[in-house]
Order: sequence, then structure tokens, then C-alpha cells
Amino acid sequence: MSFDTVVVTDWSGASTPSPARPSKDSIWIGVARGGGIEASYQRTRDAATEALCALFEAEIAAGRRVLAGFDFPFAYPRGFAGALTGTGDPLALWAEIAARIKDGADNANNRLDAAAEINRRFAGNGPFWGNTLGRDIPDLPRTKADYANPFAERRGCDGAPGAQPVWKLAGAGSVGSQALLGIARLQALRARFGAALSVRPFETRETPVTLVEVFPSLIAKTVADLAEPEEIRDRAQVRVLAGALRALEPAHLDAMTREGDPEEGWILGLGHEAVLEAAARAAAAPALTPPRLRNDCFAMPQGVSWVPVDEALEKLRAALHPVTGDQTLPTELAEGRILSAGCIARRSNPPRPNSAVDGYGFAHAATGAGPQRLPLVKGRAAAGQPYEDKVPKGAAIRILTGAILPEGVDTVVLEEDTATDGVAVVFDGPVKPGANTRKAGEDVTEGAQALPAGHRLRAPDLALLSALGIGAVEVFRPLRVGVMSTGDEIVPGAALPAAPHQIWDANRPMLLALARGWGCEAVDLGHVRDDPAQIEERLNEGAAKADVILTSGGASAGDEDHVSSLLRRKGSLSSWRIAVKPGRPLALAMWQGTPVFGLPGNPVAALVCALVFARPALSLMAGAGWQRPQGFTVPAAFSKTKKPGRREFLRARLTDEGAAEVFRSEGSGRISGLSWATGLVELPDGALEVTPGTPVRFIPYASFGLV
Repeated sequence: MSFDTVVVTDWSGASTPSPARPSKDSIWIGVARGGGIEASYQRTRDAATEALCALFEAEIAAGRRVLAGFDFPFAYPRGFAGALTGTGDPLALWAEIAARIKDGADNANNRLDAAAEINRRFAGNGPFWGNTLGRDIPDLPRTKADYANPFAERRGCDGAPGAQPVWKLAGAGSVGSQALLGIARLQALRARFGAALSVRPFETRETPVTLVEVFPSLIAKTVADLAEPEEIRDRAQVRVLAGALRALEPAHLDAMTREGDPEEGWILGLGHEAVLEAAARAAAAPALTPPRLRNDCFAMPQGVSWVPVDEALEKLRAALHPVTGDQTLPTELAEGRILSAGCIARRSNPPRPNSAVDGYGFAHAATGAGPQRLPLVKGRAAAGQPYEDKVPKGAAIRILTGAILPEGVDTVVLEEDTATDGVAVVFDGPVKPGANTRKAGEDVTEGAQALPAGHRLRAPDLALLSALGIGAVEVFRPLRVGVMSTGDEIVPGAALPAAPHQIWDANRPMLLALARGWGCEAVDLGHVRDDPAQIEERLNEGAAKADVILTSGGASAGDEDHVSSLLRRKGSLSSWRIAVKPGRPLALAMWQGTPVFGLPGNPVAALVCALVFARPALSLMAGAGWQRPQGFTVPAAFSKTKKPGRREFLRARLTDEGAAEVFRSEGSGRISGLSWATGLVELPDGALEVTPGTPVRFIPYASFGLV
């Protein structure tokens, strides 16, 4: 589930209206929608509630989903809800609290008396405490002195730095008063919006409005860094946190809202502080727009007719550069994305010397040749359970794989090479110093670059980055690739009827799939008839939606080649006649600042040109650098006499013996050969006589990013 609008509210438990002039310790509401972030000041809880209701109603009417966060606890320590309501459901507790709380339009309220009434339900003088009024309230201690609480002091999530106990009703950080008054208001929102509103993590259903508990202090330093000059801290908190949550990947934000205990609740983002901080900084950073390509970037020198493949590739490489902006993503959601900045290890891997095996650890200096007998210290060292004491020289300790080496241990003997009675361990020496141990940082050291910019992240990379404590990465935004097919003879979908003179569109599904497989965002621009006005309209649409456009058909110089004609008249066209088979004409142009690759209409030629020319070009534009396909030499399992003048690519696959066999026909209309093949055989520009056994270059589809 994705959220279109993020609302963060800094609540207040004040008993009088806040000053007319915006001030601290008041109610502030931050709203992040699209690329904008707003913050408003509310003097009373009544005014804030009505402002939120109006906002929710407007967003629901517009079809937008809202995530609304509030900075007070949504629940209490385990057992309290059941003791007060007979059920562990925290939302039943909400209804119970709302029934007891009276909160006027001027902020006058009975929260302390209501807390005292609840205290009377239990033995002792708790769980609530804190009274700053001039009158005593029976059963509500003024301070925590001589205070007895029948429940836990804190929830599981209240261990966050700066979090206060929910029972505290007075004094600095008295979040208890905010919770009593806030829960009553949220219960009113539940009643008003009904099935359109849900509360996580207590409810899992997807609704137009979702309420969550937040704690801006999770990113207090980042808030301070990003605050405007002399900005009120509460305003900065709602503004920065709303922007951070809105900047997160939708799937990650949705998953975060579902974390936590179903009775005690959870603070949204707890455990994800690094991700929130990175998202906040990304949201606050000015948007950087990479420079457009020059209109004449594809221009060829006058007099050039046929362009060899290698020269065409080098000219493309020199003309292009990355055209996408960057963004920050949580590491676990960045698979397939391209790093826009190198990743620096936050700590070494492994962080401390540890054991590589199960066995017994000791100081090597205390051992020698021949049978060795070392007394065992009590206890053991295990992964996640370090031995805190020093192991005396001449003694040994039971140690398991991954355990940090205790002080006094520098060598480990494998368990299978020992005998023990539980009191001592014996083994044959000598043992090599440092045997069966791993050094700190032997994989990667703290501060070293783990992965460079331009690297496309794979599953193993996510493991490496996570092990090094890198919770968020700077990546390029996916390149948006628009795909358009043209031609009166084309039927846009295989489910539609086709007359004998028509053919179903094969290129557009193929090119869209290629773009997705290359990690790009595929933008389907559909099929256009041979109508210059319609083609122009679709190119305009593509320039607005995509970073680059791939077209198929109409790129040559015939009567119905309207794509090349239009690009020549209203764009900036350079028609490259490339010495390649299949293929030859490749229209390269700029349309309203957007590069256009005009591919041949024949599916076989379209695929070959896309793999050979578009793939490295799009990779460079996406930020991953120029990608050269890796091929290898194998014996031919075919015969062919090749004439000089053109580079040829034959549909091929490997036999069980590792030789390259080619499709039975070189005809460009034989589309089945594309599916039959698992790669291409590349034959050089010059003449060549191929017989079975002749070495040829085979390039697997996978080397072109086609899997």
C-alpha cells in the first residue's frame, strides 16, 4: 500500500489555548504531499481536530491515501487494557479512555481526575502519577515518590532515547497527559470516519486514512540540522519527519506501519533511524536535474555514409551521459538500482576477531609441540554471547563459530581434533598461531569503499552492505524508457482481430520487456498509425513522460517512414547507416530535449539493434556506465561464407558439446529464431569462411542483460 499524503502532528496536553503567535510546546501539523511540505499552527486541540478532519475529507474526496502520525503513545504496557476493559484490544481501551475524558474547545480538561478514577480501579496508588494543580486529587500521587505501579513502567518500544513513561502526567516530557487527551481525540476521528480509517499496527486493513504513532526525537539531530534559521523546534519536527516519511519507498513505509506489538503498539520508524535520517536529508535537498543532451549530439560528419559498428558504438558513448537524478533508498529495497555514490563501510567486517569453527580457544604462547592439556574455564563464548572475562594464559575456553575471541585467546583448535572431560581439553601440538580465527576487518575495514558509484545492486550486494551497517544508499532514479510502435499494418494487441494484410505488434511487448529487464521504468506509449500528426502528438507525450524514447518502424527513408521524416523536420535527426546485419538504418534524434532511438520495424533487426546499440547507451544514461557484452570463443557447429563490409549477428545457441549452432535461416522475418536462440554469434566486418570447428565469438543473451 502506498500513501499519497503524510501528516505528522506534534500534540499538546495544555489546559489553556496556546498564544496567538506561533510558539513552542503547541500543536503543529506538518503535511507532505507530492514535492511540497507545509506546517500549520493550531492553538487548541479542538481546532487541530477540525483541521485534521477537513484535511482527511479533502484527501479522501481526491482519491488520495493519507498516513497520519501523532507524537504520543497509542497504547500502554501489557495487561493494562485487559485489566481496565476485560480485553487486551488497545482500541477497546481507546473507547474506555474517550468515555472518561472531557476536553473543551478552550483546552480545559479533566485528564488528571480521569487518571485518578482509573487509579482507584487498582490496588496501591498507581499506575498514573503527576499533579501540578493547586488542589490535591485523591489517588493521584503528585510525584513518583512512594508510588506503586501494578503494571510495567514502560512499553517495549519506550526504550527509544528520550521516550517517557506513559504514566507520567506532569513535568518535563509528560507524555501521559498528551496520550489521554490525544487518544480521546483519535477515538472521535475513528467514530467520524468509520471504515475509512484504521490504526496500525492494531488493524491491518487498508483504508484511505491510516493512523500511526510517531516520535520525531528518533531523528532529533537531523531535525536540528535541517531546521530553518530561528525555526520553532516543534514546527521543524513535523516538517522534517513528514518529508522523510513521504520520501521513503512506498513498500518500505507500508511495512514499517505494520511493525510492533498488537497490544503495546509501536513507534513508527524505530530501528530504522538511519533510513529516516537519509530520507529526511534527501527530501530537504534541492532537486538536481542532470543536464540534457545536446541537440546535435548524434550528428555525424558530412560525407559519412556507412558507419562500422565499433565506430558507431564509440560515437554513441562519447555523445551520452547520465540523465537521471538520484534518491535515497533503504538498502533492503534497493535491489536492481544503480548507485549514484559509493558506499562506505560504517564498521569493519568482521567487527572483532572471532572464531571460524566450533572448538576451544587459548593463547598460542602457552602451547607447544606434542600432547597439550589445558584446563577449561567456566562458561563459553558463542556468537552473540561474548565471554566477558579474560582467559588466563595456559587455560582454554569452549568457543563456537562466530564468537568474538575473549581477551587472552588468539588461537582456536577444531573440536574434532580434541578430547575433553569437561574439566580440561587435550590435543596434539603444535597448532599454528591464529589457527581457525578470523581477523577484525579481514573482509572489509571501517571507512573503506564497499561498492563504487555506478554499480547495479544485486542480492549479494545487499548482504554486503547490510553486514557493514549501511542502511540506506544513494541511487539513481530508474531511467524512464518510452516505447512506441508505428505502422498502419500493425495491430496493437494480440487479443485483437487481424486481417490478412495486418500483423500483430511484436516489437512493443519485446522492447518494453527489455527495458524492464535492464532495470528501467518502462513507459508504454502505445501504437500509432502512419499519421504524422498522431506520431507528433505521441512523441510529445513521450518527451514529457520519459527520459529516452524507443520507436520501431518508420525510421528509414520510404514514403511511409513518417517517424524519420517528422524527426528530420521538427526534431534533430541523424540517420546512421550502420554496417551491420540485420539492421543498417538506425535513426538517432532529439525531440524536445529527449533522445529518440528509431529502431528497425523488423523484430529480428529491432532486437539485435536494441541489444547491440540501445543496451549500452541506456546503461550509460541510467548511471551504470557503458556496458560491453562479454562473449567467449567457441567452435562453430555450422558452415557459412561471409562477404566483407558488414558486422553480422546470427541467432545461435550452444550444443551439448559447447559448439555454436545457428538458426536454420538468416531471414529477418523468422521471429521464432529469437526464441530458439540463447545468444548471438558475432562475425567480424571482414570476409570469413566458417566451417565446423572454426573459432567464433558467442555472446549469450545474458551478456546483453536479457535473461
